Amino acid sequence: MEVLNHIVLVDDNETTSFLNNRLLGRLALANKVSTFSRAEEACRFLWKDLAATPEPAADLVFVDLKMPGMSGFEFLEQYSQLPAPVQERTVVAVLTTSMHAADTARVAQYPNVEYLTKPLTEEKLQRLLAKRFDGSPAPAPVK
Repeated sequence: MEVLNHIVLVDDNETTSFLNNRLLGRLALANKVSTFSRAEEACRFLWKDLAATPEPAADLVFVDLKMPGMSGFEFLEQYSQLPAPVQERTVVAVLTTSMHAADTARVAQYPNVEYLTKPLTEEKLQRLLAKRFDGSPAPAPVK
């Protein structure tokens, strides 16, 4: 499995962030993992120097939908306003407890965004990486 340069976690729940950090560390999927409890901070970190930096600030961003301040949906709206080459360099995946049809449909309006339900697991990560980074389709789930 390909090692990513940088993964960013955006979630206001400290326990969730801790567990996701531990999982990513154990799997050694990225050279660096950054955690933000507020979406505004993550936006500033990720996209403040777009003109100055051709390198993406992160390869993969996990964002929760329900957060105080800027919500995950507002984060997705900011992401969708970025130039196409920037969106192509940074994969965004919603990571939420919500399985509500309205939330799923709203996220589906963003064609580049993946939708995952919590908890984040090794299997979900491997499917996402296979789909978005390896260029090969995700293997069919084993029954």
